[in-house]
Amino acid sequence: MPSTAASFATEMAMAHVPVLTQELLDLLDLRPDSRVVDCTFGAGGHAAAVAACLGPDGLLIACDRDPVAEDYYLDLRASFACQSSFYLGNFASTLSMLGQEGFRATHVYMDLGVSSMQLDTPDRGFSYSYDAPLDMRMDPSLPLTAADILNTWDEVALADIFSRYGEERYSRRIARTIVARRSRTPFAHTSELVDTIKAAIPTPARFGAGNPARRVFQALRIEVNDELGSLGRSLPEAFALLERGGVLAAISFHSLEDRIVKEFFTGKARACTCPPEFPVCICGGRATGELLASKAVVPGPREIELNPRSSSAKLRALRRL
Repeated sequence: MPSTAASFATEMAMAHVPVLTQELLDLLDLRPDSRVVDCTFGAGGHAAAVAACLGPDGLLIACDRDPVAEDYYLDLRASFACQSSFYLGNFASTLSMLGQEGFRATHVYMDLGVSSMQLDTPDRGFSYSYDAPLDMRMDPSLPLTAADILNTWDEVALADIFSRYGEERYSRRIARTIVARRSRTPFAHTSELVDTIKAAIPTPARFGAGNPARRVFQALRIEVNDELGSLGRSLPEAFALLERGGVLAAISFHSLEDRIVKEFFTGKARACTCPPEFPVCICGGRATGELLASKAVVPGPREIELNPRSSSAKLRALRRL
């Protein structure tokens, strides 16, 4: 009989709808003997689709910083026809370690941001839809929680992350209200933060598109987990891991994530690295990568209808030359 954790993993994996799955498979163009690294295993939706394209000589290496993801992997691996293994930890560190060990991949892909398994687990504190402890750590061993930030960072620092990572129009007003509120009672639960945000913004803004707490929650989550820093470190490691002809793909859900991916990919596909003001090329540079799509691949209307969370997804892919 499967363990409770494994049973939960099976149920969640069945319910999970991975974004842009067919589009990802088309760009990866896998072979039965491909050696693939899934940087963000999550509930295993993309991994299951990738593993179905691999045979006994193929290899799927799964990575995730969230220990819950390992339960999904342990439950799903019996269905994989290929060889597989799981590494627990930040994918930037795992990619670096694999490179140091001399491993070379034919494909590396990453599905960035928070996963459905995290959003839909109330006590993780990722969602403003549930009252839960203000945690938001993907890796429970990380020292910093969302509550720590809210209760200890000064007003300027709070406003900065709300504006920079959440693109929150009322970042200063919200930060000011948070500091005033915590002087009376420290923040401990998500509902307290939601109520504070609603009190801080003008009345019309409370009834705009989406929950008014969405952008602040996003900013806190990105900061707690150093998501953009991890992405910036991981892309060079992932590209270095690829053999010639290998493919690196990334699905992002936030404009800042997509900008980091786009700039890295276009940089590898650009031959000349001379400053724009130079009239002619003097660097003699050569492109080391080839873009597999001229612009980001996005979900179609049908996928968005079936899975509204997919609406902001963007998929980019790069082949190593």
